[in-house]
Formats: sequence, C-alpha cells, structure tokens
Amino acid sequence: MVDESLRKKDKRYHEGFFKRTLNGFVVLLLKLVSVLPFWMIYGIADFFYLIVRYAIGYRKKVILDNLRHAFPEKSEQGIEKIMARYYRHFCDFSLETIKLHSMSEKQMDKRLTVKGLEPTIRFAEKGRSIMLLGFHYNNWEWCSSIQTKAAHKLLMIVNPIRGNMAFEKYIEHSRGKWGGESVPVHKSARAAIEYVRRGEPAVLWLAADQTPPANSPFWTMFLNREAPFFTGPEKIAIKTNQPIFFLHLKKLKRGHYEADFSLLFEDPSKVESKDILLTYIRKMEEVIRETPEYYLWSHRRWKHSRPEGIELTM
Repeated sequence: MVDESLRKKDKRYHEGFFKRTLNGFVVLLLKLVSVLPFWMIYGIADFFYLIVRYAIGYRKKVILDNLRHAFPEKSEQGIEKIMARYYRHFCDFSLETIKLHSMSEKQMDKRLTVKGLEPTIRFAEKGRSIMLLGFHYNNWEWCSSIQTKAAHKLLMIVNPIRGNMAFEKYIEHSRGKWGGESVPVHKSARAAIEYVRRGEPAVLWLAADQTPPANSPFWTMFLNREAPFFTGPEKIAIKTNQPIFFLHLKKLKRGHYEADFSLLFEDPSKVESKDILLTYIRKMEEVIRETPEYYLWSHRRWKHSRPEGIELTM
C-alpha cells in the first residue's frame, strides 16, 4: 500500500473523482471474474490471446526487439514461435493473477508445488533471515502463497501502483491474504534490517530484474545487451549477512507450477559484492534460455543506454 507521505509528495498518485469511479468499477469486474471456475478463466484467456496477438499486437515491436537481441542465433520463424507462445502464457498469467484474489489454500496446494524449503527452515530455526531473488518469470504472483509453507515471514518488495488505489487494494489482498507483508521498494532495506535487529527470521523476496535509473553504478551484460541493475540486493545481503536463495519457478502444465528454492550464497559477507548480482544474473539467463516464452518480454527492460564513465561489470 502507498503510505500517505509518499502520496502527498508525488502527484502521480492523485485520483480525480471520475478516474477513481472508473478504477473502482474495473476492480469490481475483476472480483467477479476471480470467482469463476478455472475452465472459464482459461476460456477467457484463450479469447484474450486472439485479441492480444492478432487484433492489437500488444507491444509487438518491443517483444520482437527483445527476442532478436536475446537470441541472435534463432531464425525469424523461431523468434515468431517464441512470441506466439509468450502471448499465450501472458494471457494465462494475467487471468491467473485475477483468479488469485479468490483462490483458497486448498486450490493453491493443487496448483503450486514448493521444493527446496528444507534449508530455509533450518536457517529460520537458527533465527537467521534470508534473501530470495526471483524475477518476472512464469506466475510470480502465485508465489505469495508460499507463506503458508515457509518458516520465515515473507516480505514482498513491491512498487506502489500510481493513481489507482482500488487496484492496489485488490492486489494487496491477493498477495497479503496468505500472511506475507508487502513492503514498498523504498523501504525494503529498512524492513530487512529491522527484522534482523529484532531477531525475527524473515525472507526478503526481491524481483531483482527490475529496471533501475540509467545512472545505476552496476551495468553488465544481460541476454546479449548492456543493462543496469539495482545494487540493493548485494548491499542488504552483505550488511545483514543473509543467505541468498534463487527462486526458479517452473511451469509444469497449464495452471500448474513448481517453485524451487536453491541456495546461491550461505555467507555473503565473504563474497566479492559484484559476484552476488553476477551469479544471480547468469542463473536468470540459464533459466530464460531453457524456456524463453515465460519471461516478461513485453517489458522495456533495455530502454536505457549506459552513461559515460560507468564501466561494465564482468
């Protein structure tokens, strides 16, 4: 949720009467859709696929540009196939995110399997917090339900939604009903350090592939292109010495996923800081190249150019 201090400082969070009314109406429709059975949810997804791919070509230029740079070895036909599969998955993911609002724990247990939690439980028993590095791949929204199985308090780092309080509350309910806590990105370091200070084991969950400003000091190669990354994950991990885990979310079949936790670093304070992000980025690339259609290709991830004076980290 956006705190009032941020709302007052940034006018982009302001909603006029008509905009607020329209946003509320749209969210009401989403709530109605969310109670539909899954066979209807995927029927709607199939319809939207036709609209998104053939009628409007949603961000087609962005998707093709991203894919061509990421996979220069593939033919144009191969790129088109990945794009078609991406559109299919994107529509499924969008409807699954809507459905999350009304899903029960029993429904989620049938559709999301969690592996690799045993090491995290051992850290929790010792009172140690951990960091979980994920990315925009497969259905990351459903992973908020991992809180029902985790021994740590799940801190979900989010970007507040500007100018749409009704939708923000809708998403907040979907993510928070499992027991986790949504933390605005500008408060992530403070929240992580506070849990460590209190000796309460928490897992700081970051989608660390977000696009930072161009003046970020950390630039490296990501899927064959120069890209900046936030340095927050490595700074927090080193300061708090939290073990770092990687979240690999696999799609088993339509509407069924497997979340796999793997340990990247048990003692980050003994690792060169740049190696934390570089290891995470190379792991992401490995996963994306294996099944590329599940990454968020419609996002303008490579919109910045590296400023003069900032070196590539390799």
